Amino acid sequence: VQLQASGGGLVAAGGSLRLSCAASGSIITINAMNWYRQAPGKQRELVAGITSGGSTNYADSVKGRFTISRDNAKNTVYLQMNSLKPEDSAVYYCNAERIRYGHDYYVSSRWGRGTLVTVSS
Repeated sequence: VQLQASGGGLVAAGGSLRLSCAASGSIITINAMNWYRQAPGKQRELVAGITSGGSTNYADSVKGRFTISRDNAKNTVYLQMNSLKPEDSAVYYCNAERIRYGHDYYVSSRWGRGTLVTVSS
């Protein structure tokens, strides 16, 4: 099971970016899919999460600006980021929890490689 994130880049403050993360590997179901971020010198923090049923949660710092969504058929999670601020600059990581795959195997968690988001002031 692998997760591949994409969509990061450089954007001016106030701009938008859309991150994508696709999971692959004979996947049957994925429970929650999440986006985390880690800025230099800071701990990794949860940005947003979404369950297989569509329930979402957000960090207070991104509420109203970021929207998480997923396409279960494609095993893909998205993060639409609007009104970006310089403090949103970080490496963004996608995470998938409780993955069922192959011949009914389970893995508790998988991480994708990060994608860098840089917001210029």
